[in-house]
Amino acid sequence: QVQLVESGGGLVQPGGSLRLSCAASGSRFSMYNMHWYRQAPGKQREWVATITPGGRTNYVDSVKGRFTISGDNAKNTVYLQMSSLKPEDTAVYYCNAVNVLGRYWGQGTQVTVSS
Repeated sequence: QVQLVESGGGLVQPGGSLRLSCAASGSRFSMYNMHWYRQAPGKQREWVATITPGGRTNYVDSVKGRFTISGDNAKNTVYLQMSSLKPEDTAVYYCNAVNVLGRYWGQGTQVTVSS
């Protein structure tokens, strides 16, 4: 089973940037499809971005051009670079790893975009 730990969240002003990290242990994330999700208070969890073992990426329309998902196999870490942040990006961001055996979640990291 893979263990996931997110970090890098915080309070930023609109237009600011953050880079979230998801460190995997117990298994190499290169064997998983890696996703970022987010969940705002009172709202359902929303898929944000995906990167596959082959390096294909995809994003929810609302973050295209602003967010970039990437991975570092040597560090067993996936990143979400977030730029031009908007108040509506405020949420707890979760890393998710999926393979044929299961689906695994981190504990989340809070991102708050506010003046």
